[in-house]
Amino acid sequence: MPAKINSELGIISIDENVIARIAGISAMESYGIVGMASKNVTDGLYELLKTDYLEKGIKVFIKDELLTINLHVILEYGVKISVVADNIIEKVKFNVEKFTGIKIGHINVIVQGIRVGK
Repeated sequence: MPAKINSELGIISIDENVIARIAGISAMESYGIVGMASKNVTDGLYELLKTDYLEKGIKVFIKDELLTINLHVILEYGVKISVVADNIIEKVKFNVEKFTGIKIGHINVIVQGIRVGK
């Protein structure tokens, strides 16, 4: 269900994939994040997504004109997870609210894996 904004000239409808893409690009700006994760249906393992498919690792829910965003991420080994997650939340909240004008209710960062080495 797309997010809808009522303006004096009409209704603006923003698709969930657009919001997910903004959130994904914003999250990738954070230090310590390797990328988004997506669950492989056949074997149940999580895989690192390429930058063209960031929104597949992000779920957007709209309820009562508030957004809930779940980010499934893979982090770099050696970073403090809580600090990186807080940084991701701040960047995503700022950019999504700035670009869409829709208020964020919750942002959940789900760490699906840690990448060791390059």
